[in-house]
Amino acid sequence: MVNAIGTSQQCNPRHIVEAKDLKVIYKTGLGSIEAVSGVSLYIDSGEFLGLVGESGSGKSTLAYSFLRKVPYPGKIVGGKIFLRCRDIMSFSEERMRRIRWKEISIIPQAAMNALNPVYRVGDQIAEVIMEHEGIGKREALSRAEDLLDLVGIERQRSRSYPHELSGGQRQRVMISMALALNPSLIIADEPTTALDAIAQVHILNLFKELRSKRGLSLLFISHDISTVLELTDRIAVMYAGRILEVGPANKIFSDPLHPYTKALIRAIPQIGGERGKLCYIPGSPPNPIDIPSGCVFHPRCTEAFEPCDKEEPELIEVEKDRFVACHLFSRK
Repeated sequence: MVNAIGTSQQCNPRHIVEAKDLKVIYKTGLGSIEAVSGVSLYIDSGEFLGLVGESGSGKSTLAYSFLRKVPYPGKIVGGKIFLRCRDIMSFSEERMRRIRWKEISIIPQAAMNALNPVYRVGDQIAEVIMEHEGIGKREALSRAEDLLDLVGIERQRSRSYPHELSGGQRQRVMISMALALNPSLIIADEPTTALDAIAQVHILNLFKELRSKRGLSLLFISHDISTVLELTDRIAVMYAGRILEVGPANKIFSDPLHPYTKALIRAIPQIGGERGKLCYIPGSPPNPIDIPSGCVFHPRCTEAFEPCDKEEPELIEVEKDRFVACHLFSRK
């Protein structure tokens, strides 16, 4: 066994983005909430990484940390973030503004509602291009039409208002906006949650096409592990602000290690399974102001034993490229 991901102080040049022992808190009237607790995670060039976990596990907070845009009253209070081996925690806000969209961009949650309803979609894409590249509106609109064409929307729809487009089309517009400045990495935060099954398939296929055409790297965030399994190379499982397991997607599905990952896999509805019988994880995620001692999952874990309620397990590598934070493995 070796130490957890990212414990070295040096960055790896293969990694587009890398977090090391990252900590993020939200200050509330009831106390401080540690939304991200000592997370170390990286994304390689050209890689699709999935980040899964129940709602409230800290996935979106981690994603916005990579942009240094944690919403108020959140604050990054510890750790480092490297973007192509540059420590962005030392960057000024003005320098970060030049990096966002240009090197790393995001498709936010509820992206279908993120568009301004009173502006044409082409104008909204063009605005991003003009703001960062200082070109004229005509050229920016032409590039906006090219981007819409890239994501499968007819060029003339650039003159449409958001309400004139379907949900799937609006989602594609947001993807085209995220692609506008050809970033190395796109963060997709629950990009298919509000879509029907057919639209979801189209969006997932679009990401695959963009990968082959542009060499795109992607952080794909979802609470739906079955969708993530279909799209990504590796998966990180997050719970109560901590990473509990990381590994290749096929291994996560065929041989999950952490009891929480096993429970997520069991909860995927099975075609042909017994009617009326659904598996679920007993209990609820912990109150973020009152995180349990020891392993954060132990109150819901069916495999908990003596040290689980007292000692928090470290994220360790138990086999090549497979990491898990569980006393079932740390004691071996």
